[in-house]
Amino acid sequence: MNTAEFDKLFESFSFLKIGVIGDIMLDTYWWGKVDRISPEAPVPVVAVSNKEQRIGGAGNVALNVAALGASVTIISVTGNDDEGNQLISLLNQNDLNTEYIHKSEDRITTNKIRIISRNQHMMRLDAEVTTSLHSSEEEKLISAFLKYAEDEKPQLVILEDYNKGVLTEKCIREIIKICKKNNILTAVDPKRKNFFAYEGVDIFKPNLHEVKESLNILGKKVSQEILEDMHKHLKEKLQHSISFITLSEKGVFYDSDNECAIIPTHIRSIADVSGAGDTVIAVASVVYAASKNIRLMAEMANIAGGLVCEEVGTVAINKNKLLEECKHLLAV
Repeated sequence: MNTAEFDKLFESFSFLKIGVIGDIMLDTYWWGKVDRISPEAPVPVVAVSNKEQRIGGAGNVALNVAALGASVTIISVTGNDDEGNQLISLLNQNDLNTEYIHKSEDRITTNKIRIISRNQHMMRLDAEVTTSLHSSEEEKLISAFLKYAEDEKPQLVILEDYNKGVLTEKCIREIIKICKKNNILTAVDPKRKNFFAYEGVDIFKPNLHEVKESLNILGKKVSQEILEDMHKHLKEKLQHSISFITLSEKGVFYDSDNECAIIPTHIRSIADVSGAGDTVIAVASVVYAASKNIRLMAEMANIAGGLVCEEVGTVAINKNKLLEECKHLLAV
């Protein structure tokens, strides 16, 4: 692609309607100063000076998709609590459609509270429910998704699983069925619990550790031959179209039966790897929905993952910066 074609591709993102379904959560940060030990127990006393709440989990994937210019709707379940209201407010502030989020009376909103002093984590407190949705809430989520699919007619749906119980086997199966019926592309960022439940998806994006754990593969050696064999075994179980495996500092690997390759990372000054996986699945999914070009999908997602690792904390991709990097590294 030349630079003009990259401009055209990035402009096309704004015509996409994309749904993100999965576990959304609050990321809460408390910053403070430590200058004494508690007289009540041998622990530091943190004098909190600042608090901040950010969008986490599947919500961060949605933020990355929106940062590329697409219209984004979130389908999920929160608790009917203050944290849920705060999270929905944050989502709305970022122009994410929250119409299809169900507030449960039986669950609490996931809230990960990080206590930080002098740029060091002192503690993390997780308030969450990780049990699967009960049957009545499964039906509500599936009905909400069906309404979304019929009303909005999205081009792509991303299933983002954090093992918090929203994406049950039944929900996964029904959502994929609805997408196939309506010719909606599907992309998945799986976790171990329901790893092999995503039968028939278009893009399956685990990381290398998750694949090795799920296929019971031992050893640290990684080669294209080994990765191709992983794709073969995944394909036998999932009957999916594309394996897209992230390899940490080694880059990414894709395999679609017709073509496969390892795309190595570009040298970066790494500051923080948190949230990089969210960016990778978001960029890969959007690029594939817009171009149907598998190699371009992998190359651009690889660049995007590296870019967000240069930033401290979880941040969404910067569209303009990504465009310039793609022109610099990929344009011919």
